[in-house]
Amino acid sequence: MPRATIDLMDPAGLSIVKAQWRFAPGLVPGEPNEGLVSQLTGSPARLSDYDDSGWEATNDLARWHSKGLTFAWYRIKITLPETVGGQDIRESRCLFETCIDDYGELWVDGECNRDRGTVQGFNVPQRVVISAEPQPGAQHTIALLAMNGPIAAPGGAVFVRWAQLGFEWRTPGY
Repeated sequence: MPRATIDLMDPAGLSIVKAQWRFAPGLVPGEPNEGLVSQLTGSPARLSDYDDSGWEATNDLARWHSKGLTFAWYRIKITLPETVGGQDIRESRCLFETCIDDYGELWVDGECNRDRGTVQGFNVPQRVVISAEPQPGAQHTIALLAMNGPIAAPGGAVFVRWAQLGFEWRTPGY
């Protein structure tokens, strides 16, 4: 299957999708105790219309955030290009692929794929479909919830090992 990728940790890749990563600590950023409260019904940071404009802008997802940090969010709003690797994206499918240290959830346009976008294990790569029929100019919001682990005795740091968009063409003729 023909394939091309856009590295979302590289300034050139971010330029292709007209995007900027944003970062904020906490399950609910800006709330006391990282937003950890009994009976929490969900973090608003997962939603596509959440206002992250006050968050730190970053291109360095691999930078360790380790000051006792348990949770952190990384968010990006991408605009799909016309072509990737010289091929029209309309005949492909678009995927988001990442590896979050230590655990992660992937939210695309406010939704989490319950089979692929939830915690898969300690430092396990994850892959979710952004669009089975991508259209140039379409915008998508990707929100990553990173969790330091093991949860009962976290150590190390929160960071993203890698993040990319993958495009796979269904037919050899593209």
